[in-house]
Amino acid sequence: MGMPDLSTAVAVVAMISALAAALFAVVRLRARRGIATATQRATYDVLHTAGLAAEPLRAGLTPAGAAKAVRHLRTLVGSAGLALAEPDRLLAIDGRGGHHGEQLLAAAAGTIRTRRSTVLGESDLRCDRVDCPVRGAVIAPLTGPDGRAGAALVAIADDQPAPGLVQAALETAHWAGAQLALAELDSSRERLARAEVRALRAQISPHFIYNALTAIGSFVRTDPERARELILEFAEFTRYSFRAHGEFTTLAEELRSIDRYLTIERARFGDRLQVKLQIAPEVLPVSLPFLCLQPLVENAVRHGLSRKPGMGMLSIEARDAGAECHITVEDDGVGMDPAVLVAGIADAAADPADDSGQHVGLSNVDERLRSVFGDQFGLVVETDLGSGTKVSMRIPKFHRHVRASA
Repeated sequence: MGMPDLSTAVAVVAMISALAAALFAVVRLRARRGIATATQRATYDVLHTAGLAAEPLRAGLTPAGAAKAVRHLRTLVGSAGLALAEPDRLLAIDGRGGHHGEQLLAAAAGTIRTRRSTVLGESDLRCDRVDCPVRGAVIAPLTGPDGRAGAALVAIADDQPAPGLVQAALETAHWAGAQLALAELDSSRERLARAEVRALRAQISPHFIYNALTAIGSFVRTDPERARELILEFAEFTRYSFRAHGEFTTLAEELRSIDRYLTIERARFGDRLQVKLQIAPEVLPVSLPFLCLQPLVENAVRHGLSRKPGMGMLSIEARDAGAECHITVEDDGVGMDPAVLVAGIADAAADPADDSGQHVGLSNVDERLRSVFGDQFGLVVETDLGSGTKVSMRIPKFHRHVRASA
């Protein structure tokens, strides 16, 4: 017998490899199935399905979100069909029962109005179709933490709704209502963040605008070219500060705006204001809340260095710290009593409308950092009378809810 040619040998080897891979896959699959018990697998399936339904619900109850959530909610309930309804419309329906839309919507509107669940029988869902499989439905309100209902879950059944289906529909509706409440909470936090940014602009900008225009005016006759440059810097600074989109920015953009601010302040103070920057290039793309660094710089100049006789130093440092970016703003100005600072921040937090000084800006930035990143990411302030002030913050390099706008 002659030796097989090379192509035949390669084909045989490839076939053996494929069979070995298939055998290994079967063994691995069987081993994986053997790891979890039936109860564990059922728990996993429920939690996984709930997670798939939660994602669109956490964006708020919209027709698009409802269309994505209904099929997963139907799996959780175990019903023949499932719909989500508002008082005046069916947002989405999955499975059977679509031709009963008007009857289901009318019943859902009543449930939303009374905030009481409803069980419909075959007599409540009559239709002209002789092959209609629908025999009942369970309608449960989606209530928020305040007890109000703005929508309802409709579980459609092939038989008279059994107690098990009723309970499953009620529990799923309660869970879905909690997801919508969390969505509303997220929306409220976003609105609050926008309001805080607007308040911060109102608190800080008037002081700077007055001083900037005064400084520019002093150069109009003596150095018109310098005045023109300062006007352009002022225009770019205000354009950035009053932009209408995005609650987040990059460190590079924030530092660019701060540079414009300091250019104008140096025109006021001359050699009295010295600036030292130490910025690691790798942290420039890090995203952070809009206008959270500039107020710290303004506080350092306005409350620390402007009251100090002679020359003052402002230092801004941004370091790469693994998964975080560490930023400090430090001045060697007049400083302040730590007890007065703590009391001032507490008063500013209790009464945000009271624009009494630097405490407002510090309190605002601290609250915004904590609301976005967590309580462990608030400001750290070190100060004492005659010893200057150092304000530090930590910014995670990556955070799922933070993305800088262009």
